[in-house]
Amino acid sequence: MILSVSRRTDIPSYYSDWFYNRIKEGFVLVRNPMNIHQVSKIEISPEIVDCIVFWTKNPLPMLARLGELKEYPYYFQFTLNSYGQDVEEHVLFKGTQGVETFQRLSDQIGRQRVIWRYDPILLNEKYNIEYHLYYFEKLAAKLHAYTEKCTISFIDFYRNTNANVRNLELQVIGAEEKRALAVNLVEIANFYHLKMDTCAEDIELSDLGIAHARCIDAQLIEKILGGKLKVEKDKNQRLACGCVDSIDIGMYNTCANGCKYCYANHCRKAVEKNFKQHDKQAPLLYGLVTESDSVKVRMMKSLKEEQFDLFYRSKSTV
Repeated sequence: MILSVSRRTDIPSYYSDWFYNRIKEGFVLVRNPMNIHQVSKIEISPEIVDCIVFWTKNPLPMLARLGELKEYPYYFQFTLNSYGQDVEEHVLFKGTQGVETFQRLSDQIGRQRVIWRYDPILLNEKYNIEYHLYYFEKLAAKLHAYTEKCTISFIDFYRNTNANVRNLELQVIGAEEKRALAVNLVEIANFYHLKMDTCAEDIELSDLGIAHARCIDAQLIEKILGGKLKVEKDKNQRLACGCVDSIDIGMYNTCANGCKYCYANHCRKAVEKNFKQHDKQAPLLYGLVTESDSVKVRMMKSLKEEQFDLFYRSKSTV
Protein backbone atom coordinates (compact mmCIF):
# COMPACT_ATOMS: atom_id res chain seq x y z
CA MET A 1 0.00 0.00 0.00
CA ILE A 2 1.11 3.52 -0.80
CA LEU A 3 -0.01 6.13 1.72
CA SER A 4 -0.82 9.64 0.49
CA VAL A 5 -0.42 12.27 3.23
CA SER A 6 -2.28 14.14 1.73
CA ARG A 7 -3.84 15.60 -1.40
CA ARG A 8 -6.77 16.81 0.70
CA THR A 9 -4.96 18.83 3.36
CA ASP A 10 -1.48 19.83 4.54
CA ILE A 11 -0.85 17.23 7.24
CA PRO A 12 2.88 17.99 7.69
CA SER A 13 2.13 21.70 8.31
CA TYR A 14 -0.82 21.40 10.69
CA TYR A 15 -1.27 17.82 11.81
CA SER A 16 2.20 16.33 12.14
CA ASP A 17 1.76 15.37 15.83
CA TRP A 18 -1.46 13.57 14.92
CA PHE A 19 0.30 11.73 12.10
CA TYR A 20 3.18 10.59 14.31
CA ASN A 21 0.62 9.37 16.86
CA ARG A 22 -1.11 7.36 14.15
CA ILE A 23 2.23 5.81 13.21
CA LYS A 24 2.72 4.79 16.86
CA GLU A 25 -0.79 3.35 17.08
CA GLY A 26 -0.40 1.55 13.75
CA PHE A 27 -3.78 2.50 12.28
CA VAL A 28 -5.84 5.46 11.14
CA LEU A 29 -9.54 6.14 10.62
CA VAL A 30 -10.57 7.90 7.41
CA ARG A 31 -14.02 9.13 6.41
CA ASN A 32 -15.19 8.48 2.88
CA PRO A 33 -15.46 11.98 1.33
CA MET A 34 -18.44 10.80 -0.73
CA ASN A 35 -20.21 9.28 2.30
CA ILE A 36 -19.09 10.87 5.56
CA HIS A 37 -20.73 8.22 7.73
CA GLN A 38 -18.66 5.49 6.09
CA VAL A 39 -15.38 5.22 8.01
CA SER A 40 -12.44 3.00 7.07
CA LYS A 41 -9.98 1.63 9.59
CA ILE A 42 -6.64 1.25 7.85
CA GLU A 43 -3.58 -0.48 9.23
CA ILE A 44 -0.41 1.54 8.56
CA SER A 45 2.30 -0.76 9.84
CA PRO A 46 5.68 -0.90 8.06
CA GLU A 47 4.81 -4.40 6.83
CA ILE A 48 1.87 -3.02 4.83
CA VAL A 49 2.93 0.52 3.90
CA ASP A 50 5.38 0.36 1.00
CA CYS A 51 5.88 4.11 0.81
CA ILE A 52 4.48 7.35 2.23
CA VAL A 53 4.09 10.37 -0.06
CA PHE A 54 3.86 13.67 1.82
CA TRP A 55 2.33 16.78 0.22
CA THR A 56 3.09 20.07 1.95
CA LYS A 57 3.94 23.75 1.84
CA ASN A 58 5.78 23.52 5.16
CA PRO A 59 7.36 20.28 6.43
CA LEU A 60 9.20 22.07 9.26
CA PRO A 61 7.00 20.64 12.06
CA MET A 62 8.00 17.13 10.97
CA LEU A 63 11.74 17.48 10.63
CA ALA A 64 12.87 16.91 14.22
CA ARG A 65 10.96 13.62 14.37
CA LEU A 66 11.75 12.04 11.00
CA GLY A 67 13.69 9.35 12.84
CA GLU A 68 10.33 7.95 13.95
CA LEU A 69 9.73 7.01 10.30
CA LYS A 70 12.90 4.98 9.95
CA GLU A 71 10.92 1.82 9.14
CA TYR A 72 9.02 3.57 6.34
CA PRO A 73 10.22 4.57 2.86
CA TYR A 74 8.88 8.01 1.98
CA TYR A 75 9.36 11.16 -0.06
CA PHE A 76 8.01 14.71 -0.07
CA GLN A 77 6.12 16.78 -2.62
CA PHE A 78 7.16 20.24 -1.39
CA THR A 79 5.29 23.20 -2.90
CA LEU A 80 7.30 26.40 -2.85
CA ASN A 81 5.64 29.19 -4.81
CA SER A 82 6.23 32.91 -5.12
CA TYR A 83 2.71 34.18 -4.36
CA GLY A 84 1.74 36.71 -1.73
CA GLN A 85 -1.00 36.44 0.86
CA ASP A 86 -3.56 37.61 -1.67
CA VAL A 87 -3.27 34.11 -3.17
CA GLU A 88 -1.91 31.93 -0.36
CA GLU A 89 -3.49 33.71 2.56
CA HIS A 90 -1.90 31.96 5.54
CA VAL A 91 1.24 30.58 3.91
CA LEU A 92 3.81 32.78 5.62
CA PHE A 93 6.43 30.16 4.93
CA LYS A 94 8.23 31.67 1.96
CA GLY A 95 11.48 33.34 1.09
CA THR A 96 14.51 32.48 3.16
CA GLN A 97 12.73 30.24 5.67
CA GLY A 98 11.07 28.16 3.01
CA VAL A 99 14.29 27.72 1.07
CA GLU A 100 16.29 26.87 4.18
CA THR A 101 13.73 24.25 5.25
CA PHE A 102 13.77 22.74 1.76
CA GLN A 103 17.56 22.52 1.94
CA ARG A 104 17.48 21.07 5.46
CA LEU A 105 14.94 18.41 4.49
CA SER A 106 17.01 17.46 1.47
CA ASP A 107 20.15 17.21 3.58
CA GLN A 108 18.33 14.83 5.93
CA ILE A 109 16.70 12.49 3.44
CA GLY A 110 18.44 13.08 0.09
CA ARG A 111 17.65 15.27 -2.93
CA GLN A 112 15.99 12.38 -4.77
CA ARG A 113 13.23 12.31 -2.15
CA VAL A 114 12.31 16.00 -2.18
CA ILE A 115 10.28 17.06 -5.22
CA TRP A 116 9.94 20.80 -5.77
CA ARG A 117 6.46 21.83 -6.91
CA TYR A 118 5.95 25.26 -8.45
CA ASP A 119 2.22 25.06 -8.91
CA PRO A 120 -0.38 25.93 -9.81
CA ILE A 121 0.75 28.70 -12.12
CA LEU A 122 -1.86 31.45 -12.41
CA LEU A 123 -1.75 34.65 -14.39
CA ASN A 124 -3.16 38.10 -13.74
CA GLU A 125 -1.89 41.67 -13.92
CA LYS A 126 0.39 41.18 -10.89
CA TYR A 127 1.45 37.56 -11.42
CA ASN A 128 2.32 37.85 -15.09
CA ILE A 129 4.76 35.80 -17.12
CA GLU A 130 7.70 38.07 -16.30
CA TYR A 131 6.93 37.75 -12.58
CA HIS A 132 6.93 33.96 -12.74
CA LEU A 133 10.15 33.77 -14.74
CA TYR A 134 11.93 36.09 -12.33
CA TYR A 135 10.91 34.28 -9.15
CA PHE A 136 11.17 30.81 -10.62
CA GLU A 137 14.79 31.53 -11.51
CA LYS A 138 15.50 32.88 -8.03
CA LEU A 139 14.06 29.72 -6.43
CA ALA A 140 15.76 27.38 -8.92
CA ALA A 141 19.12 28.96 -8.14
CA LYS A 142 18.67 28.14 -4.44
CA LEU A 143 17.00 24.73 -4.73
CA HIS A 144 18.68 22.96 -7.64
CA ALA A 145 21.38 21.37 -5.50
CA TYR A 146 18.71 19.96 -3.17
CA THR A 147 16.30 18.32 -5.60
CA GLU A 148 16.33 16.53 -8.92
CA LYS A 149 13.22 17.96 -10.53
CA CYS A 150 10.46 20.53 -10.48
CA THR A 151 6.80 19.78 -11.16
CA ILE A 152 4.62 22.53 -12.58
CA SER A 153 0.94 22.83 -13.38
CA PHE A 154 -1.45 25.52 -14.54
CA ILE A 155 -4.47 26.61 -12.55
CA ASP A 156 -7.73 24.74 -13.01
CA PHE A 157 -10.96 26.57 -12.37
CA TYR A 158 -13.33 24.66 -10.09
CA ARG A 159 -16.92 25.57 -9.33
CA ASN A 160 -16.24 25.51 -5.57
CA THR A 161 -13.26 27.88 -5.88
CA ASN A 162 -14.71 30.44 -8.30
CA ALA A 163 -15.80 32.76 -5.49
CA ASN A 164 -12.38 32.51 -3.80
CA VAL A 165 -10.43 33.58 -6.89
CA ARG A 166 -12.90 36.16 -8.23
CA ASN A 167 -11.04 39.15 -6.77
CA LEU A 168 -7.77 38.00 -8.30
CA GLU A 169 -9.09 38.70 -11.82
CA LEU A 170 -7.31 35.67 -13.22
CA GLN A 171 -6.70 35.09 -16.89
CA VAL A 172 -7.67 31.89 -18.63
CA ILE A 173 -4.35 30.41 -19.76
CA GLY A 174 -4.61 29.03 -23.28
CA ALA A 175 -2.44 26.33 -24.83
CA GLU A 176 -0.21 28.85 -26.61
CA GLU A 177 0.44 30.78 -23.39
CA LYS A 178 1.16 27.57 -21.51
CA ARG A 179 3.69 26.54 -24.12
CA ALA A 180 5.30 29.97 -24.25
CA LEU A 181 5.72 30.00 -20.48
CA ALA A 182 6.93 26.39 -20.41
CA VAL A 183 9.61 27.17 -23.01
CA ASN A 184 11.11 29.78 -20.71
CA LEU A 185 10.69 27.81 -17.49
CA VAL A 186 12.36 24.70 -18.88
CA GLU A 187 15.25 26.83 -20.16
CA ILE A 188 15.83 27.98 -16.59
CA ALA A 189 15.40 24.42 -15.28
CA ASN A 190 17.90 23.08 -17.81
CA PHE A 191 20.43 25.73 -16.84
CA TYR A 192 20.26 24.46 -13.26
CA HIS A 193 20.19 20.78 -14.33
CA LEU A 194 16.66 20.27 -13.06
CA LYS A 195 14.24 17.89 -14.73
CA MET A 196 10.77 19.29 -15.29
CA ASP A 197 7.36 17.68 -15.60
CA THR A 198 3.71 18.74 -15.53
CA CYS A 199 1.03 17.56 -13.12
CA ALA A 200 -2.28 16.42 -14.69
CA GLU A 201 -1.88 18.60 -17.77
CA ASP A 202 -3.29 17.55 -21.15
CA ILE A 203 -0.88 19.75 -23.06
CA GLU A 204 1.98 17.82 -24.67
CA LEU A 205 5.39 19.36 -23.97
CA SER A 206 7.65 16.35 -24.46
CA ASP A 207 9.37 18.06 -27.39
CA LEU A 208 10.63 20.59 -24.83
CA GLY A 209 11.91 17.85 -22.57
CA ILE A 210 8.98 18.25 -20.16
CA ALA A 211 7.42 14.94 -19.17
CA HIS A 212 4.03 14.14 -17.66
CA ALA A 213 4.39 13.80 -13.90
CA ARG A 214 3.50 10.84 -11.73
CA CYS A 215 3.28 12.45 -8.32
CA ILE A 216 2.53 9.08 -6.72
CA ASP A 217 5.40 7.67 -8.70
CA ALA A 218 5.87 3.90 -8.90
CA GLN A 219 9.28 4.27 -10.55
CA LEU A 220 10.61 6.56 -7.84
CA ILE A 221 9.18 4.33 -5.12
CA GLU A 222 10.80 1.27 -6.69
CA LYS A 223 14.11 3.13 -6.82
CA ILE A 224 13.79 4.04 -3.13
CA LEU A 225 12.81 0.49 -2.22
CA GLY A 226 15.27 -1.29 -4.47
CA GLY A 227 12.60 -3.61 -5.87
CA LYS A 228 9.42 -3.90 -7.93
CA LEU A 229 5.82 -3.08 -7.03
CA LYS A 230 2.66 -4.57 -8.47
CA VAL A 231 0.49 -1.47 -8.73
CA GLU A 232 -2.02 0.01 -11.18
CA LYS A 233 -2.80 3.54 -12.34
CA ASP A 234 -5.13 5.38 -9.98
CA LYS A 235 -8.52 5.27 -11.72
CA ASN A 236 -9.99 7.81 -9.28
CA GLN A 237 -7.80 10.61 -10.61
CA ARG A 238 -8.14 12.67 -13.78
CA LEU A 239 -7.21 11.03 -17.07
CA ALA A 240 -4.15 13.25 -17.42
CA CYS A 241 -2.92 12.18 -13.97
CA GLY A 242 -0.15 9.58 -14.06
CA CYS A 243 -0.32 8.61 -10.38
CA VAL A 244 -0.63 5.01 -9.27
CA ASP A 245 -3.08 3.76 -6.64
CA SER A 246 -2.70 5.09 -3.12
CA ILE A 247 -4.73 5.53 0.06
CA ASP A 248 -5.23 9.14 1.10
CA ILE A 249 -5.72 9.72 4.84
CA GLY A 250 -6.59 13.41 4.69
CA MET A 251 -9.98 15.12 4.83
CA TYR A 252 -11.37 18.03 2.85
CA ASN A 253 -12.02 21.41 4.45
CA THR A 254 -9.26 21.00 7.04
CA CYS A 255 -6.29 22.88 5.55
CA ALA A 256 -5.50 26.24 7.17
CA ASN A 257 -3.21 27.47 4.37
CA GLY A 258 -6.04 29.48 2.84
CA CYS A 259 -4.87 29.11 -0.76
CA LYS A 260 -7.52 30.73 -2.97
CA TYR A 261 -7.04 28.23 -5.81
CA CYS A 262 -7.33 25.07 -3.70
CA TYR A 263 -9.99 22.50 -4.65
CA ALA A 264 -9.75 20.81 -1.24
CA ASN A 265 -11.35 23.70 0.68
CA HIS A 266 -14.64 25.18 -0.41
CA CYS A 267 -15.91 26.73 2.85
CA ARG A 268 -13.87 28.89 5.21
CA LYS A 269 -16.33 28.36 8.07
CA ALA A 270 -16.14 24.59 7.62
CA VAL A 271 -12.34 24.74 7.75
CA GLU A 272 -12.42 26.76 10.97
CA LYS A 273 -15.00 24.43 12.53
CA ASN A 274 -13.16 21.27 11.55
CA PHE A 275 -9.79 22.67 12.62
CA LYS A 276 -11.18 23.31 16.12
CA GLN A 277 -12.41 19.71 16.30
CA HIS A 278 -8.96 18.29 15.68
CA ASP A 279 -7.52 16.13 18.45
CA LYS A 280 -3.97 14.93 17.91
CA GLN A 281 -4.71 11.83 20.01
CA ALA A 282 -7.81 10.81 18.02
CA PRO A 283 -7.80 8.24 15.21
CA LEU A 284 -9.78 10.60 12.93
CA LEU A 285 -8.20 13.79 11.64
CA TYR A 286 -11.06 15.71 13.21
CA GLY A 287 -14.15 14.82 15.17
CA LEU A 288 -15.22 11.53 16.73
CA VAL A 289 -16.89 8.36 15.54
CA THR A 290 -20.62 8.52 16.30
CA GLU A 291 -23.46 6.01 16.43
CA SER A 292 -24.48 6.99 12.90
CA ASP A 293 -21.06 6.00 11.53
CA SER A 294 -20.24 2.62 10.05
CA VAL A 295 -16.62 1.62 10.70
CA LYS A 296 -15.16 -1.12 8.53
CA VAL A 297 -11.66 -2.52 8.44
CA ARG A 298 -10.17 -1.93 5.02
CA MET A 299 -7.93 -4.87 4.26
CA MET A 300 -4.68 -3.63 2.71
CA LYS A 301 -1.48 -5.41 1.76
CA SER A 302 2.03 -4.72 0.58
CA LEU A 303 2.50 -4.26 -3.16
CA LYS A 304 6.04 -5.60 -3.20
CA GLU A 305 6.60 -8.02 -6.04
CA GLU A 306 10.02 -9.51 -5.43
CA GLN A 307 12.95 -9.71 -3.03
CA PHE A 308 14.40 -6.29 -2.27
CA ASP A 309 17.97 -5.14 -2.06
CA LEU A 310 18.24 -4.74 1.72
CA PHE A 311 21.38 -2.66 1.48
CA TYR A 312 19.61 -0.15 -0.77
CA ARG A 313 16.56 -0.19 1.51
CA SER A 314 18.65 0.69 4.56
CA LYS A 315 20.27 3.61 2.75
CA SER A 316 16.90 5.08 1.83
CA THR A 317 15.68 5.60 5.39
CA VAL A 318 16.62 8.23 7.97
